[in-house]
Amino acid sequence: MWRMVDLMVLKRHFLLNQGWQRTTRMVTIPAHRGIITDRNGEVLAVSTPVSSIWANPHYFKASSLQQRDLGRCLQISLRKLKRHLKKKSRTFVYLKRNVTPLIEACVKNLKIQGIFTQKSFHRYYPHGAASAHVVGHTNVDDKGQEGIELAYDRWLTGKPGKKLVMKDRLGHTIGSLALLKAAKPGNVLMLSIDQRLQYLAFRYLGDALTKTHAKSGSVVILDAKTNEVLAMVNLPSYNPNHSPTFHDGRYRNRALTDVFEPGSTVKPFALASAFISGRYKPNSTVNTHPGELMVQGHRITDEGLNYGLISLKEVLQKSSNIGMSKVIMSLPASNLVNTLKYFGFGQSTRSGFPGEVSGTITYPKPNQSFVLATLSFGYGLSASLLQLTNAYGILARGGIDKPVRFIRYTQPSKSDSIKKTSSNTTGGTRVIPKEVAKQVLTILESVVQLGGTGYLAHVKGYRVAGKTGTAYMATLHGYDKQHYLASFFGIAPLSTPRFVVGVMINQPSIRHHYGGLIAAPTFSRIMGETLKLWNIKPDSL
Repeated sequence: MWRMVDLMVLKRHFLLNQGWQRTTRMVTIPAHRGIITDRNGEVLAVSTPVSSIWANPHYFKASSLQQRDLGRCLQISLRKLKRHLKKKSRTFVYLKRNVTPLIEACVKNLKIQGIFTQKSFHRYYPHGAASAHVVGHTNVDDKGQEGIELAYDRWLTGKPGKKLVMKDRLGHTIGSLALLKAAKPGNVLMLSIDQRLQYLAFRYLGDALTKTHAKSGSVVILDAKTNEVLAMVNLPSYNPNHSPTFHDGRYRNRALTDVFEPGSTVKPFALASAFISGRYKPNSTVNTHPGELMVQGHRITDEGLNYGLISLKEVLQKSSNIGMSKVIMSLPASNLVNTLKYFGFGQSTRSGFPGEVSGTITYPKPNQSFVLATLSFGYGLSASLLQLTNAYGILARGGIDKPVRFIRYTQPSKSDSIKKTSSNTTGGTRVIPKEVAKQVLTILESVVQLGGTGYLAHVKGYRVAGKTGTAYMATLHGYDKQHYLASFFGIAPLSTPRFVVGVMINQPSIRHHYGGLIAAPTFSRIMGETLKLWNIKPDSL
């Protein structure tokens, strides 16, 4: 009787407290990441509920047959399973993370003591490889690793909740006692990407790489008005729904992490610097006879052609290295270098995308005429595809510079990082005179007309301005004249510029490797479909 009084009266509160400590646990309620959508609400990334299988080696009890069945359910070897369960010093060991409902049901049906499931969320990307380089992916812990998932990880990550539960001696939850803190999902993020344009760029770039047997390629589509990224595609790509299995660079967003010497696609900006100087007009002439130019012991040619006396308009139309070199060498080096900086070369596009590079510009010394000459036709500087497309966007806006954006600027936001990226959505900064931009665009239109190097880039019913580029690959031992980068950058419709498209094809393995023959047709297909999808009225009959 005394023992009963001692336990039930005198030590009642102490024993109840000890019992609660042994049976009640505070557990975390997982919160899913915010959804990522394109500008039209199409889902690009969403979190789905999954389970992870874990074990407590202290309580694990299973026959040899059950262990073999468990390994079969989890699709892991019996040796690996036993290695996990040997860790007797631990009370929590993952056997497999983020399993399918089928695997979870298979494990539960075995009813093995010491095996448990844990609820969590796993990222799913409905559009797979087509949007992989922009959206990025998360790791097994649902943390952003690449792309937008990494850049806006804090904005997308949810805040876990907490609840009090009762467990039995084997660790199984037998009841929920109280909700201490509700889980808060991550915030929704709307990108500037138009998934329709993303798909068509992905498809047409793939066709181009197949036909040319190229090593890789990239496409960027910008909204000329807002400078939003409407599409950004790189090939080869990867499926973000599966763990990385290759380490060949396919996870890089090459359009903004890789730089190259752009070649002739820089000539419009060199020509703009000549107009800005006030010494040249579109009808000014330059003599390219006899088809070669010796500068400090180096030979500059126009691919074996002799254009003779030509206007500056024809210099760009025919993509004359000699003509451009003579014009730029007649001006101070600072004139060209400063103009290139106005167009964003050698600096970030302010997109906020992880891994973006700034590129470089070589500043020629007074006695380096050859360096200045090569800079005028795209050698001696490096830029990414996004930088070049952005530079053509400045021309399309009449000389106005704006930061590149991956986030649709019309959405409300409370995130500081989103506010920073979404700032300056209107207005912009003037970097070159409007008249100069207009003169260059008019000349670039002639490049796409019959007789120009970019004729294959024309789009039926629309006025198009653009420039071809074919550059040698730079290596540690100089330029490799057996490998090329073919590119084309264009703007349409020219009457009211709306889209800027940049196409780059790396190392095509066919005889005709020029940008006007390889990149220009791909541009034409992409730009044509883009104009139709956005219902842009034709401006040329």
